[in-house]
Amino acid sequence: MNAAARYVRAVAAAVVATAMLSGCAAPATPQSNGPASATTTAPLAVPFSLFTHCGIYEAQVEGSFFVADQPLDDGHGNPPAGWGNPYQSGTIAVEGQSAVFHDDRGHTVTFHARPGATSFLRTCS
Repeated sequence: MNAAARYVRAVAAAVVATAMLSGCAAPATPQSNGPASATTTAPLAVPFSLFTHCGIYEAQVEGSFFVADQPLDDGHGNPPAGWGNPYQSGTIAVEGQSAVFHDDRGHTVTFHARPGATSFLRTCS
């Protein structure tokens, strides 16, 4: 076999080997069809009537008791001005140890859980 034939055969073998190896190689970077970063979902807000008659101190949501981070009243045992009495309609969302009440008047109250509680801390007449 002459030098030219050996050269052609060597080139052909190299092309075949390269083609075979490139088909089995792992991608240079990991491939993913999922999102680039973790996603979070907001807690589900459900309709809620917040008891406001003696001020805003506590809430009971689905059997769990929560206390307001910043209690609200008018200084005389009533809800602050602009709040309904005896209830304020809105929504509440529970996430972990917190519950957040919102209404269409722009009020927001954040509550924190009282694990193990079986009743309200205060009663209202």
